[in-house]
Amino acid sequence: MRRSAVRSVVVAGLLVLGVSGGSGVSRASGVSGASEVSWASEVSWASGIPRVSGSARSGPEADVAYHGRVSLEQGRLRVWVVPQNEGPAALANATLRVRLSADLADRQELAEGCVRAGLRELVCETGALPLHGRGRHIGLLLALKEPVPEVMVRIDTWWNGGASDRDLSNNQHAVLALDTGDSYAF
Repeated sequence: MRRSAVRSVVVAGLLVLGVSGGSGVSRASGVSGASEVSWASEVSWASGIPRVSGSARSGPEADVAYHGRVSLEQGRLRVWVVPQNEGPAALANATLRVRLSADLADRQELAEGCVRAGLRELVCETGALPLHGRGRHIGLLLALKEPVPEVMVRIDTWWNGGASDRDLSNNQHAVLALDTGDSYAF
């Protein structure tokens, strides 16, 4: 995995977890093949909340959107997401967050560029989002800790490289998946 990809996913993971302190993280844990990374100079710790250098106001404007499907069958949740960018600027990378209403099983095989960010959360890098183009398709097969009759899946953008996005309606989704094996589109 590229060092910048690990860095963006780990920064997003720290934001999800609400890690505070001033020393940064020296290892991107949870990412297979991850190397030691040191990026404290790229993260500021104002008010105990990590923030990537640069602000949303000074960055480009982009319209990140997600489309995909979710299905649940016998404690196995399938999530397929296609990130895209309607512009007006391209993005080098963004971080997608997936939150569940049920706990994930302890062991997961995650797609490349994805890391677990809590008992019920994952973050995945989208890859480059060209102007009026799509990022890499993200496919997840997640095991739940216990079988449940339904799962609420929330998908949103956690980090977008400091870009401003005026239309959040197409990148914030909540999908209720029933344990029927049926596919629910968003």
